[in-house]
This record gives sequence, C-alpha cells and structure tokens, in this order.
Amino acid sequence: MDLLDFDAQDLYFEREDPLEVRTLIKEAAESYGSGDGELPLLQAYLRAPESLNVLVALNRFYYYRHRLTEALLISEKALAIIRAGLAFPEDWQQLNIGLLGSVPSASLTRVRLYLFTLKSIGFLHMRLGNLDLSRSIFEKLVEMDVKDRIGAQALLELVVERQIHV
Repeated sequence: MDLLDFDAQDLYFEREDPLEVRTLIKEAAESYGSGDGELPLLQAYLRAPESLNVLVALNRFYYYRHRLTEALLISEKALAIIRAGLAFPEDWQQLNIGLLGSVPSASLTRVRLYLFTLKSIGFLHMRLGNLDLSRSIFEKLVEMDVKDRIGAQALLELVVERQIHV
C-alpha cells in the first residue's frame, strides 16, 4: 500500500469544533508566549475530549514546552480515538499489512493520521529514554510502510544507534 496514493478526505482539522472550543484554542495560541496557554487548552479538552483539533493543540503545547510525558499521554489518547474510528486492534503490535489494505479508500487519510500519531508516540518514547519500546514502534511502522512515506526508517536507525551506545 502506498500511503501517498489517495485523495485527501476526512481531514481532522476540517472537522469544526463548537465556537467555544475554537475560541479557547485561539486564546491558548495567543497566550503561548507568556506560558498561559495550558488552561484554555485544558478547558477546551473538557468541552471536547474527542476533538483531534484540541488533542493536537495540547500535544504541541506540551511538546514545545518540553513536557514530554504529558505530550505522550495526549498522543496516546489521540491514537485511541483514531484507532476506534478505523476499527484497528487496541494493541498497535497486532496491526498488519492485510488490515491496512482492507481499509476503505475514503479512510486512508485516517490511516496516515494513525501511523503518524504512532510515530509521534515512538519519538516521544525515544526522547524519554524508552528505547526498546520506541524501536518496536518504529519497526512496526517500517513493516507497514514499505515505501517509508511516514519517515520511520531514519528514526529506527537513530534509535538502534542510540541503543548501541548505551
């Protein structure tokens, strides 16, 4: 399966959240520099806990504030939401090429989002020093994405190199 050979449909950021949630996300963006962006994002999350727009904003906030553990929790929550919409197994290790190939073409954007989110989780684990888990995630992504459209191969090589020098 070529993960670039599809029409972009069902993009998460095209799903409109309620006005109050959008306003809170905007407020958080405007107050990021002062460090006051977390509260409006958490308020948005309480109002729309399944919103990928909110989860992506929270993830970015935590990542750029170097709060990697919180970013990881948010990425895992996003993965669970995306997974449920695709009827993928709860355990990403059970994912296989056949399952990816059975997804309707209208859902391929979601498949890519799932794989990129899993890559984010692997990257965060790598940054947190969980190299074995990170490596397992990148190996699964490389197995699923033989053309390396997601870009996990270089991260796999990096984590293997880090494991050699630990």
